[in-house]
Amino acid sequence: MEVLYRSTRGKSEPVTASMAILKGLAKDGGLFVPDRIPKLTLTMDKLSGMSYQETAYEVMKLFLTDFTEEELKNCIANAYDSKFDTEQIAPLKEADGAYYLELFHGKTIAFKDMALSILPHFMLTAARKNQVTNEIVILTATSGDTGKAALAGFADVKGTRIIVFYPKNGVSPVQEKQMVTQKGDNTYVVGIHGNFDDAQTGVKTLFSDKELAALMAEKGFQFSSANSINIGRLVPQIVYYVYAYARLCAQGAVKEGEPINVVVPTGNFGNILAAFYAKNMGLPIAKLICASNENKVLYDFFKTGTYDKNREFVLTSSPSMDILISSNLERLIYRIAGEDADKNAALMKQLSEKGSYQLTPEMEEQLADFYGNYASEEETAQMISALYQKTGYIIDTHTAVAAKVYEKYKTETNDRTKTVIASTASPFKFTKAVMRAIDEKYAAQEDLALADTLSELGGVKIPEAIEEIRTAPVRHDRACEKEEMKAVVTEILGLM
Repeated sequence: MEVLYRSTRGKSEPVTASMAILKGLAKDGGLFVPDRIPKLTLTMDKLSGMSYQETAYEVMKLFLTDFTEEELKNCIANAYDSKFDTEQIAPLKEADGAYYLELFHGKTIAFKDMALSILPHFMLTAARKNQVTNEIVILTATSGDTGKAALAGFADVKGTRIIVFYPKNGVSPVQEKQMVTQKGDNTYVVGIHGNFDDAQTGVKTLFSDKELAALMAEKGFQFSSANSINIGRLVPQIVYYVYAYARLCAQGAVKEGEPINVVVPTGNFGNILAAFYAKNMGLPIAKLICASNENKVLYDFFKTGTYDKNREFVLTSSPSMDILISSNLERLIYRIAGEDADKNAALMKQLSEKGSYQLTPEMEEQLADFYGNYASEEETAQMISALYQKTGYIIDTHTAVAAKVYEKYKTETNDRTKTVIASTASPFKFTKAVMRAIDEKYAAQEDLALADTLSELGGVKIPEAIEEIRTAPVRHDRACEKEEMKAVVTEILGLM
């Protein structure tokens, strides 16, 4: 049975999966959501014997119903190949009573690789299916990791260009170096003087600019997105959780049907939304634990039922979570609003105009499966140090936020359900913050210089992604004010 995609704001006609991937964002500004969440069709007994690639096919085929078996398997084979430095793609490591799902073994050492390495293949397949002849312009805002992963995925992909906007002083030195050294004749990186929310808002504004769309169409271009607002990014993320549960079953850590908890360090809400979708597919997830850093807009939301972005923006050591507008939350709001697009649109209008909205008591009741908390900068550093001292296992700052929140959850609830923590980035991506947490003596050294020490302490090889950027030349040095984003895009595409 075909799954179609409709807008969370309801004014657009339902479209196929391939068309939703191509468009990225609905014309009315809403996000595409499936008209139903399909159920898993295979038993865990069968899934537990499958590779990551085989699991990916069994999950994705249920959502991407207009892709043929050959098309989908080809996308998966091209995405999950030797660019990952481990055969398992997403290994599960036990440390201090929790299972860390390592999602950072791809080319850019962050979890975004897992979904972004497959998106270009989805996009080109979708373009062929829908007889699209325009050049596809991937327009993306990043808080650090999406940008590099998207750039790596789309670099020199025929028929595409990619423009990435990032907050000039709001990413780690390694994240910035990874982006500004990116090769590829079709890649463009622009630092904006503002924060991630400014970049994300600017990108959304460009998507809904009808005058710009007409000018681009005239010149043979059309926009699409590599952000997690694209359903082609969200669907691959559902695979993580199905695979993790299957691995736990295969290892005998859980019995089929035994519930687990999932902890996700959360910024734009895509990764934890994928876990929510997996739960609705029938995966036995009990609690969805949403971990925030000091930008704790989601913690306050789950605690009070009010989403309020009117607050100070804090730059932290976990920059991919430095977000005050969590775009993917709209998909959950639409769901708990009874899939009432008008109700959802009204709330999103309040967010746009007033910076806040309040859920009804009925909507709040539907969030019972979620738990939210946050970790301060001090707590994040303490968690990295404590886990290393106890087990020798080294985690990055984002994963440490999740681990600390999980610790708080256990203290509050005494719940001892087996738990998977999404480990979203390699500690090598944030070497200075990680090494400083382990010992203050490392504070004066530079990020890249600390990679060797981290490798020695953790007993792990320095990832190729780090070795590459040590000597790589800067190729992108554009910067602009947030108000100039449209002018920059126009200049890059030669529209005037």
